[in-house]
Amino acid sequence: MRGADVMQENLFVTRTTADYVPAEHPLLAIREILNRALRDMDLLFESIYEERGRYSVPPERLLRGLVLQALYGIRSERLLCEQLGYNMLYRWFVGLSMDDVAWDHSTYTKNRDRLIEHEVVRSLFERVMQQAKDAQLLCDEHFSVDGTMIRAWASHKSFVPKDGPPPPSGGSRSNPEVDFKGQKRSNETHVSTTDPDAKLFAKSNKQESLPAYLGHVLMENRSKLAVDTRLTQASGKAEIEAALQMLRDLPGTKPKTVGADKNFDISEFVTGCRACNSRRTWRRTPTSTTPRRASVHAAEAALIAAPRGIPATR
Repeated sequence: MRGADVMQENLFVTRTTADYVPAEHPLLAIREILNRALRDMDLLFESIYEERGRYSVPPERLLRGLVLQALYGIRSERLLCEQLGYNMLYRWFVGLSMDDVAWDHSTYTKNRDRLIEHEVVRSLFERVMQQAKDAQLLCDEHFSVDGTMIRAWASHKSFVPKDGPPPPSGGSRSNPEVDFKGQKRSNETHVSTTDPDAKLFAKSNKQESLPAYLGHVLMENRSKLAVDTRLTQASGKAEIEAALQMLRDLPGTKPKTVGADKNFDISEFVTGCRACNSRRTWRRTPTSTTPRRASVHAAEAALIAAPRGIPATR
């Protein structure tokens, strides 16, 4: 029998947002881990908010929303808040009930400085890592380091000379067309008006320079979990410096091995590894390309730093 196509809302609804979440959805486990970490941060949240005044959006919900944005690649906080209005999975994850109204995207703008000042995201990361340690999911011997370029929220035309007149522009006042053709620009002579901390950076000599930052990560090899992260300004030495800093912050004095790609195959990085509190070993894997000159020093350092019974290979 054909059903009737009647669009009529019920007066009362007894379902909750959790009823719309599949039983085997991966966000179930992620939410449990996240909530456990957020409960441990209760004293931190109490210290960064005033005792009087109007109630704010709970910081736990804001952080759950940021995790959703990272997991699903949502391009903006405006779009995230828009989807919180109709996506039942997202509403359940952040803690909104069927009747709650999603907060405005400007809430993140008003709370961002507070979250950054008190390093709330760093604290959340550390508590999640502590859960992994308590579950004995981490190894303290084998690690890898790497970096990546992160595009800044700035355009090429926002880069103007530090000294002298800006390049000629025309068109719309709100979004003018800037003519910088034929100009030689660098981080020493130009700066972005919209994001002064962003630097012009290219991943290789064959690619164009873009306003960017550099992200760095330290991975634990056996569990494949990220155990430390950094965000720095884009420069030629940022990858090496951030990697060495993360390695120095590793606890313990046991010998550790470090894996890295060819960009780290320089004597400065190998010497820095040897200077860390714990010994680091460097073993250069065979390659068909011609090694850089600094790789000779890397091989010599590896022969000295390699633990007994594990030969260092060139």
